[in-house]
Amino acid sequence: MKNKKSNLLKPNLQRRELLRKGMAGLGVAGLSGTILAPTLFSQAAHAAAAARANGKILVILELSGGNDGLNTVVPYGDDAYYQHRPKIGLPKNELRVLDDHFGLNAGMAGFERLFKDGKMAIVHGCGYENPSYSHFNSMAYWHTAAPNSGNEYGWVGRLADDMAPDAPANYMVNIAARQSLAVRSASHVPVVFDQPERFMREAFHEERDELDLVHDVGKVTNDSREYLLNIARSANEASSQVRQAWENYSSPVDYGVNSLDLPKVVSLIDAGMPTKLYYVSYRNNAFDTHVFQNNVHRRLLTYTSDAVFAFLQDLERIGRADDVALMIFSEFGRRVPENDNLGTDHGAANNMFVVGNQVKGGHYGELPSLTKLNPEDNLAYTTDFRRVYQTVIEGWLGHRGSGELLGGNYQPFDMFA
Repeated sequence: MKNKKSNLLKPNLQRRELLRKGMAGLGVAGLSGTILAPTLFSQAAHAAAAARANGKILVILELSGGNDGLNTVVPYGDDAYYQHRPKIGLPKNELRVLDDHFGLNAGMAGFERLFKDGKMAIVHGCGYENPSYSHFNSMAYWHTAAPNSGNEYGWVGRLADDMAPDAPANYMVNIAARQSLAVRSASHVPVVFDQPERFMREAFHEERDELDLVHDVGKVTNDSREYLLNIARSANEASSQVRQAWENYSSPVDYGVNSLDLPKVVSLIDAGMPTKLYYVSYRNNAFDTHVFQNNVHRRLLTYTSDAVFAFLQDLERIGRADDVALMIFSEFGRRVPENDNLGTDHGAANNMFVVGNQVKGGHYGELPSLTKLNPEDNLAYTTDFRRVYQTVIEGWLGHRGSGELLGGNYQPFDMFA
């Protein structure tokens, strides 16, 4: 125990190092060992007012596993699609037709409504040079917006550092069992939780001895000690605020079978959380459809479409629909030809979606060719995925100078009203 106390009080322990390592050292963790944020909810009222004044919120939804973009937004007008997929290709009469070239998977009634209402942008051919077909590597590239760089901080975390260098409390929320690399930051610590009703309770019981050590450090006064004490004091406040928001949440909106944690986002927005950046994701590589793809893929897309459509309805209900944009991505698409197991293997370029009341709906980006594939029989990317990131950063959040954050200028689309 003495060793623990002395390690906590090393005077040369810098705040940035604490942000990277100190939370785990403190044991400020949630369910399943999740590292959680220090959140100074005593400042919540002022911060919430500031967030409403600044207005806009970005929500990011990750479709983990590699969604098959070709059977999501189906190019039924291109015969090459059916030549590559004679068994799993989806016929026009089973699609939700958008125009004379594309139709949505039959399970996507909500997306069809959003597209036809002009509230959904479909960005085609999103990817990057020298694509990786590894879930782990490709997701890391999307999480950091820095393919093959080994960057230790996520693009959402770096965006938070750029937009709010003074690191106000609760700027990022990651609803997940484990913190995503995307929200790892040099200055901010995101609020991370899975189940609001249980948020932090078990962890604080299990880690009470460690937290007691932080308080029982004598009269040593330095910045590191003060920071640790603030974490210990505020973490309990964080758990209370998140639980209270969820307990107060009640909505008649039907999210379908799988809500994708989006009601939790609405509950926090409605409770006045000052968060600007929310990150949610599918679990367990759900979209990795190597075998007997069509039925399970349709179900997954139905869950996604129903939940996203309901999310916008719920935001309308609380009067915040004009303040929120939702960006949807997957770490890669699927190989163009079907495999022998009536599924598809890991691919490259894919669709991205941006949804919201202020979105100028329609198709964006150049369509990848189905006849000029790359050597691995994959779509060649036509839109660098960072162009979409830059679009939401500058076009939606109004933050300029994202070129340095993303490692280049990617010419954002004119996507927002």
